[in-house]
Amino acid sequence: MFLGPVEMHKPWNTQGIDGVSKFLKKYWRLFYTNEGFQLSKQAPTKEELKVLHTCIKNVTEDIEKLSLNTCVSHFMICVNELTKLGCSKKEILEPFIILTSCHAPHISEALWQKAGNSKSVHEAEWPIFNEEYLTEDEIEYPVSFNGKMRFKISLPKTADKSDIEKAVFKDKRCAKYLDGNKPKKVIIIPGRIVNIVV
Repeated sequence: MFLGPVEMHKPWNTQGIDGVSKFLKKYWRLFYTNEGFQLSKQAPTKEELKVLHTCIKNVTEDIEKLSLNTCVSHFMICVNELTKLGCSKKEILEPFIILTSCHAPHISEALWQKAGNSKSVHEAEWPIFNEEYLTEDEIEYPVSFNGKMRFKISLPKTADKSDIEKAVFKDKRCAKYLDGNKPKKVIIIPGRIVNIVV
């Protein structure tokens, strides 16, 4: 599955096996540290939920299309991102075990049992995708002075023109670029850009 679409001929290549082996070891390390098996009951962050639900969406759609090789790619992206976030949270990793159970049944079953589940992972309910976790509630605005982008500022998606203007002028970086001058004009396109004409 890792080498390409199931129905296509694939040349025998041990590098493909090596790639899968490295991925499975990295996957395993999400659950194991030097102290042994660890699964935290802490609440997940928005970023961790976004990573998981992106994977749920992509893997579910690809399984329905029988595009099994691209599922492996989604697993790899998910493991890399969860590793970067240092995630060992039960609420994130248990649904991820279920997602991988079709492609890596033995390792998934072992991790599922180790997580304290008595029934098989193959009897578990498939995780449900929640689009809410993929919607951004903040927008990153590029702030320009005389048409030259100088810095970026993250603001709530709901911020209106006056909120955006206040936040930009409160930012210390703004004073640096104004250099004591009063702005002649402030152009704000909500959701897009801020341009200050000095």
